[in-house]
Amino acid sequence: MTTPSHTHLLLIPSYNTGPKLLSTVRAARAQWEPVWVVIDGSTDASLQDLQAVAAQDPGLKILALPVNQGKGAAVLHGLRAAQAAGYTHVLTMDADGQHPDDLIPRFMAASQAQPGAMILGRPVFDASAPALRVAGRKLSNGAADLETLWAGIGDSLYGFRVYPVVPLREVMESSPWMRRFDFDPEVAVRLCWKGVLPINIDAPVRYFRADEGGVSHFNYLRDNMLLSWMHGRLLLGFLLRLPLLLWRKLGAQPRRSA
Repeated sequence: MTTPSHTHLLLIPSYNTGPKLLSTVRAARAQWEPVWVVIDGSTDASLQDLQAVAAQDPGLKILALPVNQGKGAAVLHGLRAAQAAGYTHVLTMDADGQHPDDLIPRFMAASQAQPGAMILGRPVFDASAPALRVAGRKLSNGAADLETLWAGIGDSLYGFRVYPVVPLREVMESSPWMRRFDFDPEVAVRLCWKGVLPINIDAPVRYFRADEGGVSHFNYLRDNMLLSWMHGRLLLGFLLRLPLLLWRKLGAQPRRSA
């Protein structure tokens, strides 16, 4: 059994993830307590399945949104509840089994050592990774580097991260954006603008085939248009903040990896 943390919470947003959700939650619970799952308007019976598990596990809590609102909205819902319960940090983890549950303690320890920082997973891809998505994320990473003057975001899209609750909530509630697939890259950039130090840790990522239970809601046209619109907004924000970012860059500490 894991020792419950009173500061660091593992948060898993999920939308129609299917059987992978239950195996992901069980693997996460073997590594950490507490684990909260936000069911984002799912219609695949996962809410009822997890509620039955949570009834026997005090380290697991299930939150539910009545309709699908997007990953960022689900995270924000969990974030507000976490802060109300006294938690100071959340580790976000995808529900589809792609993220490395065995690295949860290491990421949490890195956050506990540097509580003012955000701990960012830097993906290590294997042969299961779709080549088009691996190539496409390089564009988003390059834009995020420019928008932060190379503040040290190792990967803008990888969602296995530990955030300090207060600045993350402030960033999200200051804007109507960051509610869907744009959540991961935009919050990383805006937290850098806010002065939150990024610390990168290499972490493997696995893409499951459909016959392995893999589920993806990524739509190449819709979500790439969303990312393009997001980076357009961020570039404008970057230009407005450029004097401050340059001043900070000249006096910045070297960026870190763990």
